[in-house]
Amino acid sequence: MEIGGGAVLAQLIAQGAAQGADLATLRGIAEEAGELGATRALTRLGLADAGAGRDLAELRALLAAWRDAKRAAWQRFAGWVAAVVLGLIAARLGMGVMR
Repeated sequence: MEIGGGAVLAQLIAQGAAQGADLATLRGIAEEAGELGATRALTRLGLADAGAGRDLAELRALLAAWRDAKRAAWQRFAGWVAAVVLGLIAARLGMGVMR
């Protein structure tokens, strides 16, 4: 049975406290370990520099623009298909009336 990350941390802190470690010290260690892990992960992703926040904001804006353009393209395509279908129906009806 696997325990979630928060539950494991709480269990380890409780175990350390039961074995004589100071609770504040254990929490401090856990906090520092979390900071170190987050910093390492950001560094590996290339997001540890000062401009990373701006870069991510620009990427989000670019992604939003791409999604908007894609949605608009699909809407135009659907409109074009509907116009062609309606044109074909009108042409069929027009030919039937002329016979």
